[in-house]
Amino acid sequence: MSDAPGARPRTGRGKRWLVDGMNVIGSRPDRWWNDPDRAVRRFIDELVDYAEATGDEVVVVFDRRPPDLTPGTRGRIEVMFASRTGRNAADHEIVELVAEAEAPETITVVTSDRALVDRVKQRGARVASAGSFRRRMDDTRDRR
Repeated sequence: MSDAPGARPRTGRGKRWLVDGMNVIGSRPDRWWNDPDRAVRRFIDELVDYAEATGDEVVVVFDRRPPDLTPGTRGRIEVMFASRTGRNAADHEIVELVAEAEAPETITVVTSDRALVDRVKQRGARVASAGSFRRRMDDTRDRR
């Protein structure tokens, strides 16, 4: 997020989303597991379109990094990859971003991971489920 290290300055427009990337990808059984790197690239593209349409600030953190991708800005979103490896590796970075934010109450973490939900709520962030965020993205796309 903008008041956390490595993030872009806050634009002042829209909502602030901190997205657990693999959790949201995994919420839709579209056979993403056959090519998880492609799923990451596709989700980044979808998030760029969403952020452009809404003006929302979006930071996404992934558990895995496809070899052809680097962290950084893509359109209006910030893409990050966990420094740790393994399942739920992004959780640590998400919790740290919330903890370091000057105004964690302005951040909505997108995840359906119960343990992560508890950790970020304890630090003042709001939470939206992966499914509800997917529906929001779909509704935004369908209105275009």
